[in-house]
Amino acid sequence: MYEYAYVQTSLGGFFTEPKHREIIEEYAADGWRLPLKYNGHGKPTDYEIIFERAML
Repeated sequence: MYEYAYVQTSLGGFFTEPKHREIIEEYAADGWRLPLKYNGHGKPTDYEIIFERAML
């Protein structure tokens, strides 16, 4: 069984830097993994970040 954490973040824009890498690193350090799927151009197909980890 897994537990999930839903996190909203900015992927950046014309005048802003992306913030998703910092959030991914923060959650990964706590044991969360990020299952992502990418399109043929190497871009994520979804922009909602959902972490999962096995429940203890």
